[in-house]
Amino acid sequence: MQTLHSAPIVLPVSAEPIGDGAVLVDGDRVAAVGPRAELAAAHPGVRERRWAGVLTPGLVNAHAHLQYTDFEDLNALGQPFPVWISQLTARRPSFTEAMWCESARRGVNLMLDSGTTAVADIVTDACVLAPTARSGIGGISYLEVVFQDARSWSESGRTRLLDQLAAAPAGRRVGVSPHTPFTVAGAVFADAVAIARDKGLRIHPHVAESPAESRYVAEGTGPFAETMAKAGKAMELIRDGGSGLTPTGYLDKLGVLGPDVHAAHCVHCDAADRAVLRERGVYPALCARSNKILQSGQPPVADYLREGSPFGIGTDSLASSPSLDLLEEAAALRELARAQGYHEADLDRRIFEAATLGGAGAMALADAGRIEPGGPADLAAFAIPGLAGLDPADAYSALLDAAAEGAHRCLVTVLGGTLVHRAA
Repeated sequence: MQTLHSAPIVLPVSAEPIGDGAVLVDGDRVAAVGPRAELAAAHPGVRERRWAGVLTPGLVNAHAHLQYTDFEDLNALGQPFPVWISQLTARRPSFTEAMWCESARRGVNLMLDSGTTAVADIVTDACVLAPTARSGIGGISYLEVVFQDARSWSESGRTRLLDQLAAAPAGRRVGVSPHTPFTVAGAVFADAVAIARDKGLRIHPHVAESPAESRYVAEGTGPFAETMAKAGKAMELIRDGGSGLTPTGYLDKLGVLGPDVHAAHCVHCDAADRAVLRERGVYPALCARSNKILQSGQPPVADYLREGSPFGIGTDSLASSPSLDLLEEAAALRELARAQGYHEADLDRRIFEAATLGGAGAMALADAGRIEPGGPADLAAFAIPGLAGLDPADAYSALLDAAAEGAHRCLVTVLGGTLVHRAA
């Protein structure tokens, strides 16, 4: 059955904005996109849904932890990253599989209700794959490898990862997430990546998130070294007194970085690090609000923009972010770019592209984050102030302005042609 979704402005993202535009949906695919009058005339009698907002592709969240949705109170701790992660780790044993699944389900619903239709989700407990798969949300779930040295990896960690990959439910793509250089020994990190590549899976580590991580990788010291030593983990970087490298440089030396990888955070990346990421085809997933809450620093978004580095945008989890609303995250990242001195006329468009095409590129989702004939019918419509008379070319700015002020509202989310959220 065909449906015509129309709106005062349609933003295909991969093409120019369309005033009084429409998207013809046939089943779960986009059949056509263009001016409403032309599509309506070409398809007389087609059912039409008219949305009083800006119609966009479904947003693509490049980094999240859906299972930590119910850890929301941790985002108000006011503690730096090393303290925060110890608090999160200490709380984990209090959750059952049923609780993890319900937390992840709530996270999915928050994303769908705010216009996100695909997500790169880090999965620490494989039980949450089932509710995520049932939701139909797009993207990839990355099974996490964390707190592993050579001994624990050989005793159980490696087998556990292989078993989880083999048991992953149908209907949800999976990948592998070696957590960070400070929680995964170098040899283990390399082996987890090798397993993923042997199976043709994508890889999504955390990279250069905090100053403590940079210190650990360079010197083998600091709070993370103390945590690993206290846990009895035999880590090469502690043994060797560090690598003398940045986290990006260290992972590149291990052979981790490549076009099948996208990296969360990438806050502490200098010009040489950013060049390595570009050369290896690695998309950063920038999460500015989480970085601010965890006192981790500011991602150099203005430099990424000036240097032509592709990137996506992630919310991280509610444990370290004020919301899972990707449009709000994009608005915060735009403000950071401005504060860092980027004032080019393309700023608003490029930030919105990062929240759509950027996330799709990070996960190699060939047809996500855009509205194109033959592509998935994943759509969102946003009500914003001042829509009447708005020049379609100004819609990128208007969307981000509204999100920055909390004045936007997701009217509808369409996932694979099906309405999965509709505002009252």
